Amino acid sequence: MAKLIVSAVLEKLGSLIMIPEEIKHKVRVALVLEEEIQKMAANFQDIQSLLQDAEAKQLKDANVRNWLKKLKDVAYDVDDVLDEWNTAKLQSQLEKEQKEVEDFPLLKKIRYSISFFTSRSFLYYNVASKIKDLNKRLECIDTDKDRYKFGLEKEVEEPERQITSSFIDEEEVYGRCQEKTILVNMLVGENSNGGGSSLQIISLVGMGGIGKTTLAQLVYNHNEVECYFDKRIWICVSDPFDEIRIAKEILEAFKGEAVNLVGKNYILQQIRSHVLGKKILLVLDDVWTEDATKWEQLKISLKYCSHGSRVLITTRKERVAIIMGTTTAKVFSLHALSQEECWSLLSHRAFHGRTRDECDNLADIGRKIAEKCQGLPLAAKILGGLLRFKRTREQWQSILDSEIWSLEEAERDLFPPLFLSYYELPWALKQCFSYCSVFPKDKILNKDELIKLWMAQDYLKGVQCEEMETVGEEYFDELMMRSFFHDFKRSELHSGIKEFKMHDIVHDFAQLLMEAECLMLLNDGFEEQSIDFFEKARHVTLIRKEAVPIVPQIYHLKKLRSLLIDSSNHDTSSLSTSLPVLFDQLTCLRTLDLSNSLFGNSIEELPDQTGNLVHLRYLNLKQNRKLKKLPESVCGLCNLQALNLTWCDSLKELPFGIGKLINLRHLENEQTELSLRAMPKGIGRLTNLRTLKVFVAMDGGINKEASTLGDLGNLMHLQGHLKISGLGVVCDVAEAKKAELQNKKGLRNLILDFTNSKGLMSERKEDERLLEALQPPPCLEKLEIWGYSSPTIVPNWMMGLAKLRHLSLGFCFHLNILPPLGKLPSLESLYIGEMRSLEKVGIEFLGVEKEEISALSASSESPSSIIAFPSLKHLEFRDMEEWGYWIPLTSKEEELISIMPRLCSLTIDSCPKLSALPCYIVKNTSLKQLDISQSPILSERCRKETGEDWLKISHIPSIIIDGLCVQVNCFSTEEFGVLQLQPLHRCFYILLLISICSTFRCMAYYLPKFVVELSKVFLFLKTLLQNWHVIRICL
Repeated sequence: MAKLIVSAVLEKLGSLIMIPEEIKHKVRVALVLEEEIQKMAANFQDIQSLLQDAEAKQLKDANVRNWLKKLKDVAYDVDDVLDEWNTAKLQSQLEKEQKEVEDFPLLKKIRYSISFFTSRSFLYYNVASKIKDLNKRLECIDTDKDRYKFGLEKEVEEPERQITSSFIDEEEVYGRCQEKTILVNMLVGENSNGGGSSLQIISLVGMGGIGKTTLAQLVYNHNEVECYFDKRIWICVSDPFDEIRIAKEILEAFKGEAVNLVGKNYILQQIRSHVLGKKILLVLDDVWTEDATKWEQLKISLKYCSHGSRVLITTRKERVAIIMGTTTAKVFSLHALSQEECWSLLSHRAFHGRTRDECDNLADIGRKIAEKCQGLPLAAKILGGLLRFKRTREQWQSILDSEIWSLEEAERDLFPPLFLSYYELPWALKQCFSYCSVFPKDKILNKDELIKLWMAQDYLKGVQCEEMETVGEEYFDELMMRSFFHDFKRSELHSGIKEFKMHDIVHDFAQLLMEAECLMLLNDGFEEQSIDFFEKARHVTLIRKEAVPIVPQIYHLKKLRSLLIDSSNHDTSSLSTSLPVLFDQLTCLRTLDLSNSLFGNSIEELPDQTGNLVHLRYLNLKQNRKLKKLPESVCGLCNLQALNLTWCDSLKELPFGIGKLINLRHLENEQTELSLRAMPKGIGRLTNLRTLKVFVAMDGGINKEASTLGDLGNLMHLQGHLKISGLGVVCDVAEAKKAELQNKKGLRNLILDFTNSKGLMSERKEDERLLEALQPPPCLEKLEIWGYSSPTIVPNWMMGLAKLRHLSLGFCFHLNILPPLGKLPSLESLYIGEMRSLEKVGIEFLGVEKEEISALSASSESPSSIIAFPSLKHLEFRDMEEWGYWIPLTSKEEELISIMPRLCSLTIDSCPKLSALPCYIVKNTSLKQLDISQSPILSERCRKETGEDWLKISHIPSIIIDGLCVQVNCFSTEEFGVLQLQPLHRCFYILLLISICSTFRCMAYYLPKFVVELSKVFLFLKTLLQNWHVIRICL
């Protein structure tokens, strides 16, 4: 950790040495500054070479840990001074560029040049003074290093690694019955003798202390395993992976005696001859290496064994499992013990030798202590052993009230296995992992937000030309594969990791590494804190238990780099009076989180003092729903990289000088489009933007100060999601073409909203030309078009979206014919709703031309060579008031066309005139779910037993008619859950919209829909009661 901040400082010092000649000749202090910088760089370089040894020794030696803390403190202070200098240079450059553009008289330009020179000179004087003071502190630290004899040993000291064996006392093991059964079956099950390679590799993956070795020992000594294999061999691999030693131990296991052979080739030949024709089990415990070459030759010699042979690997890193040759199906991820199993393990040790009365007296506290272990067997063993020697309730209560990381026994016995994983991390990942100690335990963390926080602390120094966000993704994946994170939640759209947690014990370990540097504080938790406490803290989460202003003591944390204010229990409105002083005092902040709970009062404005936070990279104002505007002083934060305004739905405008935020990469402004009148003109200067959630379009003739669609053309790095709203007032097609959406290769989701500010959607011919001009990139995966007001919607680019997976067309009131969407090869879900002019859906919807059918019927090709909607899984039609006919195909056409071969679910809602479903739908054998509601004609035709179409649709496993589950596949609780809960989710969303609409206009626009959906809530609840017996069967 210290090595990274020292390296970063050295890099910045190198750039600062380059002092401009005009100042060097005229300002004597510049020469002093140059001398001090060179002296400081030499001291840091002297220390840097010893840091690897110091990092390894810190866990055992508290004095070394304190020395590293002092070093980091100085390095942080130097980094702040250098950042202050670089920020001032950047601000000066921006001001200079602005003056050059503006038409000022010559005299005024001369005055500005003099002022610029004076301010630059004063800045050098200030930096020189601070650097000189810091050099004195650094020299003391450099002298102290000699006391610890860093680097004098021949090799850097590495943490101890435990040597394991196959022996185990099963009476000491609690839980793991299910895992043991699964793993034994993987070793000796029926498919063990299948074809393919004779040697299959199974990997047991999990964090340190989770019980991988214990489970491997259990299965190794299991009766079935003993009987199944001709030979079982246990090797403790550890690190480094010594292939000669491992090969010799395998050979010794066969021979039953020590092997004195030399030469790897001869040893491997001997192994090959011994395994020939034998069914073997080789356990390689505690594998760390990621070098595939160290394993390959040994694996080749083992392949001469008979079918059914296995290699069982235990490792903390999923990457190791893959490198060793494990397939995805053979990776066994080991998770925590249940709470009851953890308590059994802890109590077995803690209650050893106690009477029943003693056990009963301590059990309630003991169970709470077991909860702190979070299912980690190693923690339960260590705390159980510690409690064995604590006799009274007061002593047990003291253990319960203590942080695990502060216990001496935890530091000595629990954390060393975790330190092994930490020690193996590259330097850059160590600081990324350690930073996570700033979050509260058990907090659900968002991956993308964490990467932005790493970025704000300057942790993401990738290779040249590599995006910081990409580096952050790689760092996160690395930590995930090394089992530092768990409890992952994936995104529904792209299946990537969205949210995750840290195990409490891993969090405790991170806190041990950071101690006073990363803190979690209650708003009233500052009493009796030492001066040292205020000087050391760099990253703080402030948890507000009461709706009160920030306590004044926090103003003493002047070196704070991160302040994350947790207002989940109370809204942010009570913070308003504290912010001016806070921003005056904590001027080193790089990360500031002022996000609010979704419901409740909030900050209404930020003070002008926000401009004092010149180091700030990350500002989170999410869900401050009464925030009306940002001060212009925000535009002076030229280092700002991420600004989150999500759900700030009272925000009327963004500051006019936003173009000065030249380092801004992420502007998250979802759910602000109803209040934002327009985007300021300077938005086009933000050429580093990667994220822009919402762009409010404005016609240049209406508002000269507003940004137009053409300004999007400069934002070539936009990625992910983009919504363009307000297109209903835009008439300039040329501006739309300048947006150059097709060149923004990183865009994946695009929403085009043609509704205007009055909510009116009269027919507009311009919409057709605008839509054509707004051509998205070919890699687009999700497209939504709302409020489109032309009668046809077939832009030339639409059928070229080969990777489009999700498409929604809604509130297109004047659309009278659907586009040929069946041609989209990757389309998986399709929503069509609120088409008030659409009366019929025919073969054009399938994307099949009459000429194609005629040509196919005349040719000798096999039938069904045309496939419409080849990937479609979910199809939904809602609120189609005039739709009466879904035109069927002729029998000949059905023979020639394969339609929706992968369709899983079909929803028809509020289509009162629809008379029937076509045969290619009702006969579709892939269809698993049919939901029809508020469509009386269709509902009657599909009524169970009596409906005209019942026999045609009865093969569908799950059918809901007007909320009634007329047929449910009781063997698929997952499908049933989707079927039943989907209406509830939809109605809850509608009710949520009612509560959060901020204007009467929005309320009036959606009110008819709300009433209809509210009736569906009551219908759903009634159906829920009617079908309770079915639900019980399925659950």
